[in-house]
Amino acid sequence: MMILRFRRTLGPAAAVILAAVSASTALAQTAPANASALSTGSTAPVSSVATAQSGTPTQSLSGRTIDKVATIAARARDIFNRVPCLPPKGVSQSVGSLPHVAAKLAANKPVVIVAFGSSSTQGYGATSPEFNYPNRLAAQLHRKYPAAAITVLNRGKGGEDAPEMIKRLRTEVIDAKPDMVIWQVGTNAVLRNLDPASTAKTVEDGVATIQASGADLVLIDPQYAPAVNARGESAGRMVGLLNRVAHYRHVGIFPRFEVMRDWHDRQSLPFDTFVTKDGLHMNDWGYACFAQLLGDNIIKSVDQVQAGASLPAAATVNRPL
Repeated sequence: MMILRFRRTLGPAAAVILAAVSASTALAQTAPANASALSTGSTAPVSSVATAQSGTPTQSLSGRTIDKVATIAARARDIFNRVPCLPPKGVSQSVGSLPHVAAKLAANKPVVIVAFGSSSTQGYGATSPEFNYPNRLAAQLHRKYPAAAITVLNRGKGGEDAPEMIKRLRTEVIDAKPDMVIWQVGTNAVLRNLDPASTAKTVEDGVATIQASGADLVLIDPQYAPAVNARGESAGRMVGLLNRVAHYRHVGIFPRFEVMRDWHDRQSLPFDTFVTKDGLHMNDWGYACFAQLLGDNIIKSVDQVQAGASLPAAATVNRPL
């Protein structure tokens, strides 16, 4: 069984929850005893029933944990039954070529992915850390590559944008020696009235640093949400400039802005279907669908690379607005 290593946001119960979401049979198997067990790969047996000294079976703490896991796993499976997650039409979601990740998976070597960004990477708006996008993505990759050792590190920090992120790029991203970096950036720059061109230049510098480390890279542009749309001109410039950076630096970009606009405009989903009451952050369904679509494209890219298909090195989705 693959061991998913989640640092900083996941505790023992969360690790078991993701295993349950990935495969229902995991409930009858073993689960990590603590967070360090996830890091080292060690596991401890979990029993759902303990026998009291009187000989009467009573439910143990681990048993209650499994019950909770089953409930949360059922909720995770049910989320798309209520509102299906449909791929957008007419919006390219290609994340470009991911040769480093593909090579590591093909060689059965551990893969480290860093999710870098602000509050929508950290998971603000999700009802539980298990439902933020990095953990949703990790569970999906677990299902697709059950024999792989994939570590997903959540390096999201609320309120930040490129100027703050670039200061911790070395210590929190590069030093983790990632095989892939998913960098969500630009939303707070719009909300804080930062110059889009200056932000894009900072992002380009960060992209160059990440590329020099040898990691694959995918940029994530701002979300389409009322708080961002209220600054439509700035948001449009930011989306366009990030696409230019991706094209110029030959890295992938996932068009979150256009994907979410498709949810609202074409699929006629009210904003409260995928955005919290603050008009900015995604809710559980929003994170789940975003992670699903992103994961689908990562898997497709990896499969194509491993099959020897030629993928475009540069992303050209979302022409500058």
